[in-house]
Amino acid sequence: MAMIDHQYILGGVVASVFGFILLYNSLLFFLYNSNRKSEIAKNRGSLEIQREEESVTTAAYGGFRPESDGSTDVVIVGAGVAGAALACTLAKDGRRVHVIERDLSEPDRIVGELLQPGGYLKLIELGLEDCVNEIDAQRVIGYALYKDGKDAKLPYPLEDFHSDVAGRSFHNGRFIQRMREKAASLPNVTLEQGTVTALLEEKGKIKGVQYKNKNGQESAAYAPLTIVCDGCFSNLRRSLCTPMVDVPSCFVGLILENCQLPHANMGHVILGDPSPILFYPISSTEIRCLVDVPGQKVPSIANGEMTQYLKTVVAPQVPHELHDAFLAAIEKGNIRTMSNRSMPAAPHPTPGALLMGDAFNMRHPLTGGGMTVALSDIVVLRDLLRPLRDLNDSDALCRYLETFYTLRKPVASTINTLAGALYKVFCASPDKARQEMRKACFDYLSLGGVFSNGPVSLLSGLNPRPLILVLHFFAVAIYGVGRLLLPFPSPRRVWLGARLILGASGIIFPIIKAEGVRQMFFPVMVPAYYRAPPTN
Repeated sequence: MAMIDHQYILGGVVASVFGFILLYNSLLFFLYNSNRKSEIAKNRGSLEIQREEESVTTAAYGGFRPESDGSTDVVIVGAGVAGAALACTLAKDGRRVHVIERDLSEPDRIVGELLQPGGYLKLIELGLEDCVNEIDAQRVIGYALYKDGKDAKLPYPLEDFHSDVAGRSFHNGRFIQRMREKAASLPNVTLEQGTVTALLEEKGKIKGVQYKNKNGQESAAYAPLTIVCDGCFSNLRRSLCTPMVDVPSCFVGLILENCQLPHANMGHVILGDPSPILFYPISSTEIRCLVDVPGQKVPSIANGEMTQYLKTVVAPQVPHELHDAFLAAIEKGNIRTMSNRSMPAAPHPTPGALLMGDAFNMRHPLTGGGMTVALSDIVVLRDLLRPLRDLNDSDALCRYLETFYTLRKPVASTINTLAGALYKVFCASPDKARQEMRKACFDYLSLGGVFSNGPVSLLSGLNPRPLILVLHFFAVAIYGVGRLLLPFPSPRRVWLGARLILGASGIIFPIIKAEGVRQMFFPVMVPAYYRAPPTN
């Protein structure tokens, strides 16, 4: 009982100190945001009057038809989650969109199956929430975290939202097909199967794409703006960004049948050895299991090494309610693998082109944040493009869209950083300081209340603010140090506490550096933050 008291007292002190910092930061954020809105309103005032007089409205979609000789306003490469959602969004604003997708059959993937509540809110904002209907999608209301035989429930903080707001889990392919169908139903969207082989460049400006259609014939598509959304294996990104792809681990995927999760409607995360194991529903009868295997190589499926690994190393760590179904899934033999990639966004602003989705930015899929980032980016881009009736001035458009890279950063970098940091904390390690950090993280979240609501609101995309992430991350570290020093410190424990803090810094600061400190924490200090739309 005394230990529990110490935990709550220490947690309360940490939360109070950081609460004052958060309040101060919130005030600064409000003041900067107010100044920004005022400045942009001045720049846009005359433009709005001109727009009211010159825009050609489209009653069916509430948007406008740009006055252009071309038949297409935007070419989108790829019709995955990002590409299909973007096509729907731009088309509903009146843009003429040509989407080119390598394979229009239903995808079969083992990731992209969990949409966080923050992502669902973005789906609602884009008018695409019905895409999770009729695919047997399951409501997800939080997480259950397991470690050393103990478990903690971490519900999403949804009290202030409509009852429909929650996470959604589903078969990735079904979700994508629903969005493709919705895009194809719009009269100003052309959805075509083809393989894009190159971007068409003229005097440093992207004019469109070269591609082979489904019959193998060479063709070209031209538009003032080309948006590349061709996924994590993009063959076009090198000319538009500096790709720094890291592959920290691989997922081994199984589908469990005829079983129930210990905690209904929750994702389950087992802090296993050597790394996390995930379970979540993807239909009313199926549970996805993802086993993380550190490194770029996995045991061979062909020679039986994978089966042996899953049975001897992983199965003993699976909750007993799922154990038999897990073994049955192994025996069934439908074992899939996929490398987990992370890549910070490092764009080369290029007239006439833009990168989005996994082609542009990736993070470890442990936290299921990829679709939330993609949908959030689409909302940002939509709002930036809405005032523009003409996209043909590619140089002016390129300068203006540098704002996109700045405005997306706080949300995207928070989710990216959390994914990378949590993965490193959740992995087992022989280092004693890392072990203490892992224990402190589990116990900190187990305290509930503000100690779990804050981190879970970050993970869920409901409150993705970088400073809150850093404060909670170091609150966990300080909490771990406090546990080491109570009730009586010793030189060995003090040294271990110092190593814990250094280890925590070594985890999070390199990720923040890669994301960009100024854009992540101080976007209002970036000149592009204040750019108004081109006036012609």
